[in-house]
Amino acid sequence: MKTIEVTGKTVDEALKAGMEELGVGEMTDIEYEVLEEANPGFLGLLGGRPARIKMWLLAPEVKARRLLEEIMDRMGIRGETQISKVGEYYEIQVEGDDLGILIGRRGRTLDALQYLANLAANRGSSDRVRIIVDAASYRQRRAETLRNLAQRLCQRARRQRRKVVLEPMTPQERRIIHLTVQGEKGMTSYSQGEDPHRRVVIALEG
Repeated sequence: MKTIEVTGKTVDEALKAGMEELGVGEMTDIEYEVLEEANPGFLGLLGGRPARIKMWLLAPEVKARRLLEEIMDRMGIRGETQISKVGEYYEIQVEGDDLGILIGRRGRTLDALQYLANLAANRGSSDRVRIIVDAASYRQRRAETLRNLAQRLCQRARRQRRKVVLEPMTPQERRIIHLTVQGEKGMTSYSQGEDPHRRVVIALEG
């Protein structure tokens, strides 16, 4: 984490100088601590000293978390957020009561919030990070539902000896279906159509 100390005639001037040095244009990208308030001195001439502050860039996952908490506050949703590192990405998990509005129909609101969280996390940064936003472990439950669905549809495709076309899904959901079908002997899957109407097709190999 890069930390700098800057001075200015006022705290606002010091903040502006520090943001230029850090190369950011939004207050939401930084945190700061006032080390010394400005003192104009006697009649503004003697014994004066500038404001001095310490400031640093927020980590990408923290920027994402702050945006999510701000949106939740505006929506009137109460919940606790926790960040954890999972492999190559960060997961922000929201826990609380009545989170259905945050999840939305089939997770569509959650997907929109995740998109915004990724924009916030990667704004002004050359090092890209991936943020996953979940609420009440919805994504884990949804993944299990999709795996069970894929297995049942593989059985149907075998029994009826014809392909099965699923409803439109997000790229993440399609990936779960494809990975599940890979584990089913004699079965294959592929996607067809264009987003947001892209679907998975399950069929017999060959």
